[in-house]
Amino acid sequence: MSGTTTAAVRRRREAGAGANRWVVLVVLCASLLLVALDATVLHVAVPAVTEDLRPGAMELLWIVDVYPLVCASLLILFGTLGDRVGRRRVLLLGYALFGVASAAAALSDDARLLIAARALLGVGGAMIMPATLSILRQVFPDRRERALAIGVWSAVAAVGAAVGPLLGGFLLEHFWWGSVFLINIPLMLVSLPVGRLLLPESTGRRDGPWDVVGALMAAAGLFGLVLGVKRLGGGEAPLGPATLVPLLAGAALLAGFVRRQRGRAHPLVDLRMFTRPAFSTSVGCIVLAMLALVGLELIAAQYLQLVLGLSPLQTGLRLLPLTVAAMAAGLLGARMLHRFGPRTMVGLGFCLTAAAVLTLTAMGREDNAPLLLTGFVLLGFGLETTLFGAYESMLSEAPPEQSGGAAAIGETSYQLGAGIGIALLGSVMNAAYAPRLSSVPGVPAADAAGASHSLGEAYEVADRLGGSSGTALHDAACASFVHGLHVTLLVSAGLLLLGAVMALRLPRTMECGAPPAGTLAEVPSPREPSAASASSSSPVRAESVG
Repeated sequence: MSGTTTAAVRRRREAGAGANRWVVLVVLCASLLLVALDATVLHVAVPAVTEDLRPGAMELLWIVDVYPLVCASLLILFGTLGDRVGRRRVLLLGYALFGVASAAAALSDDARLLIAARALLGVGGAMIMPATLSILRQVFPDRRERALAIGVWSAVAAVGAAVGPLLGGFLLEHFWWGSVFLINIPLMLVSLPVGRLLLPESTGRRDGPWDVVGALMAAAGLFGLVLGVKRLGGGEAPLGPATLVPLLAGAALLAGFVRRQRGRAHPLVDLRMFTRPAFSTSVGCIVLAMLALVGLELIAAQYLQLVLGLSPLQTGLRLLPLTVAAMAAGLLGARMLHRFGPRTMVGLGFCLTAAAVLTLTAMGREDNAPLLLTGFVLLGFGLETTLFGAYESMLSEAPPEQSGGAAAIGETSYQLGAGIGIALLGSVMNAAYAPRLSSVPGVPAADAAGASHSLGEAYEVADRLGGSSGTALHDAACASFVHGLHVTLLVSAGLLLLGAVMALRLPRTMECGAPPAGTLAEVPSPREPSAASASSSSPVRAESVG
């Protein structure tokens, strides 16, 4: 047996002590599935919640947004806390909090109580998400196996995002809206004892105190930044106080956080990770990929329903090939990464996605099912290929003792990219859509201004006007939306090609060499905690060279 093979076997034994690593992967994927489901399952329940609780417009906005907002804000805090006190400990606490918050959300009889429960769900999600990736990094120190594990992990994330609305719709047909939250409780009751029994505990270095002030600065800064980005995506004026104040406050706090970390002997997040081209480039690629995906999915859903006239269920089925293609890319990702290397894989993923976006510019006012199927399949496969390669490179490049912080940075980049995508592509769409409605024959200026807000409002104004004026406004709005869609797709393609250029900074090959002597991790059995779990021993990090 070669030295490299012997080292890989030795690493697997040490990382998997006390639990089969593939069983651990199943437990971690179940955790991720739960969080991914909860991010989208409420969307279809909003009308029922509105009818039952009668929330105001602002309360309804917070009911929907508070979960991803709180989750994104606290990822770094809990990711780095897991590095200090134990990743399994934080994950199990997240399970418990998620279950309690789910019960509170399901039984809420007031909008404010539901907002508070959704915020607690965000706290639980922020505990669970980085912990799953950092434990995965610890349990799979061999990079080839870790790439396969990340592929399965990312495929499960795609399944959760797609199944959420379908599961929510099924539950609403048979039960009341609170049932979309109650499904979390039996899963948590199973996950807690199984996780405690099977998941290995691990920590990073414990040199120096945990930077509580820095953690709070990061959380508050990210809260302000994500809130401002969401306000932009919701159509708020860029220079309005509701948008500008949280953006400036968040940016100032994050700048102070960076300065504080640079001056500390034992920083909360080792910012030197960003000096590694593979790490910083991977983070940038995640932001760009999510920026394109979320904005395009939002606009595509409007196109399918408002232009082609499909029902919500038909729309979900039309978008399903995107998710299936993403799952396939995740499952094939390890093989592609080993064969092509991070640079080629991420670059080709971006190029394939850009080609899909350009293909979709052929969409018009008439349904073209084969075109949509081709475009969505290419889009899902290309984006998941990009995200897989970027996540794997980022996680492999980070020091093992910082895996919780690195996972949190990756998830935060994911959330920020999604928020920026909705804001940016939504603004591009509106800028291309609105001007064409200002001079529709027979339509008063006030009605034209109302129709310029969105295609849905344009249809309402057209129905109210009736006659030839209403028909002219309806046709003009539909044509303007398709024009705006084409412009948005072209902007997205440009951003994706920028991502392909950025990917040239990634390593050319997937390096899986043997570790230096004495650097192997020892993850103790969860049943037999030892002094090793409190020490600074850490698994080998497969260096990437290119």
